[in-house]
Amino acid sequence: MSESGRYYITDIETGRKFCVEPIGDNHEKWGDLDPVTKKMSGSYGEKYQGSITKNESLITEENGFKNITILEAGVSPQSYIDNLIKNSKS
Repeated sequence: MSESGRYYITDIETGRKFCVEPIGDNHEKWGDLDPVTKKMSGSYGEKYQGSITKNESLITEENGFKNITILEAGVSPQSYIDNLIKNSKS
C-alpha cells in the first residue's frame, strides 16, 4: 500500500488486475502537539493521508482503466473484487 492508500490486487487464477484508491476530501492535519502552545507541528498528515482526492485519482479511462466502479462508504473493495471474480467464473 502506498502513502495515498492506493493498492493493487491481482487474481492469481485469472491474472485480472485491480487498482483500489480510497478517495476522500476530509484530510485531517496531524503531527506533534506542543503541550505548551497547543499547536500542531510536523507534516505527517500531508504525506500519509491514507486517501486521495477525486482529482488525484489515477483510475480514469484516459489511463486505460475499464469498468470503473465507485463503492459506497463501508463497502469492502476486497469483497467486491472477490464477488466480481466469482461471478465471472460461473
